[in-house]
Amino acid sequence: MSRRLYTFLLYLLLPFTPLKLLWRAKKQPDYLLHWRERYGFYSLKFAKPVIWLHCVSVGETRAAEPLIKLLLLKYPNHQILLTHTTPTGRATSAQLFGDLVARAYLPYDLPFAVRRFLKHFKPVVGVLMETELWFNLIAGCKQYDIPLLLVNARLSEKSALGYGKLGEVARQGLQSLSAVGAQTTRDAERLQSLSAHSVSIMGNLKFDVFPPDNAVAQGQFLRDRLGERRPIFLAASTRDGEEALIIDAVTKADIPNLLTIIVPRHPQRFEEVAALIKKHGASFSRRSALTDQSAEPSQFSYFLGDSMGEMFTYYAACDVAFIGGSLLPLGGQNLIEALSLGKPVLIGPHTFNFAQVAELAVAAGAAQRVQNTVELANSIKMLFSDFSKQQAMSNAALNFSAQNRGATQRTLSLIAQYLRA
Repeated sequence: MSRRLYTFLLYLLLPFTPLKLLWRAKKQPDYLLHWRERYGFYSLKFAKPVIWLHCVSVGETRAAEPLIKLLLLKYPNHQILLTHTTPTGRATSAQLFGDLVARAYLPYDLPFAVRRFLKHFKPVVGVLMETELWFNLIAGCKQYDIPLLLVNARLSEKSALGYGKLGEVARQGLQSLSAVGAQTTRDAERLQSLSAHSVSIMGNLKFDVFPPDNAVAQGQFLRDRLGERRPIFLAASTRDGEEALIIDAVTKADIPNLLTIIVPRHPQRFEEVAALIKKHGASFSRRSALTDQSAEPSQFSYFLGDSMGEMFTYYAACDVAFIGGSLLPLGGQNLIEALSLGKPVLIGPHTFNFAQVAELAVAAGAAQRVQNTVELANSIKMLFSDFSKQQAMSNAALNFSAQNRGATQRTLSLIAQYLRA
């Protein structure tokens, strides 16, 4: 595929983009806010030179947190601009950084919208997080001599095959990037096989994300409120279809007095998951209803984490964590946050989004892989009946996390090269 054909196909889709926003707004009304930015119209203006980072949604924004904090510290005479694709990513940016950074939506990858974005903000350097390859955006940066870096880059075997099928447009796009900072050797090799150059191995920024100062204290407070002596199992960042499997596994495990916290990955699914728990006839409470006057959580067997930005708090409150998106072929969510707090981690068979981290964590004894709900039930039962095993996995998780830090400093050094230039 040539970039001309790629662009032509995007123009064919352009009339449907308002319908897509309206459809998504049914579950998340915030999709209708700042909609003009998606077509390249912006009101923000800055007097300082702009360092621009694109963080698609929540995961990328949280991963970039330590890097952004270092950029704010090292480059006080620059304006940090974060662009996002989702309202939850934008909300996470506001929660983490407030007015210290500016934020906007990245426009659709159409030449006219990209041109408006680049001419309006005139970034001195651009940074794309993970696997965000937009080929007109890359071409636009090259046209305006804006260094564009792909950092914390990961590329699964499946994604590499997909980009390979795009042919010329993907090859030219990767060649036009100024530099690539890959997470692992495998990621680097796949990117190089698709014609990326100036590829170096930086490690994973997510290992450098530390809990907020009050997260552990809030986790302990939540634990006290839920029942300090109760065994607590956390199903974190669950995806559509997984909650029923988790409820089935917890039922099979049959742990006396067990409290299961379920935190759906997407906030628009909170009510759907609440209805599912009710359908199974289980008693439950929810984070949004937890007040000093609410019923005692000891009366409930499930607790719905219907809040945003509290994942570290949930991890701090639990004994064992299952990482969602991995029981079904969805690639798995971030297991690094749970490991950094020393929690024994359970993962399903599908972890291609964090393939090497998952493999190394299992090899280090910090995580355990299960293939189905029966194995998940058996692992839950084993960990809650064997405290020594739980403690060994906890210690392994802390050691594993400590050994893999340092990607932020390496990435900052890479960005600094282009800011000096």
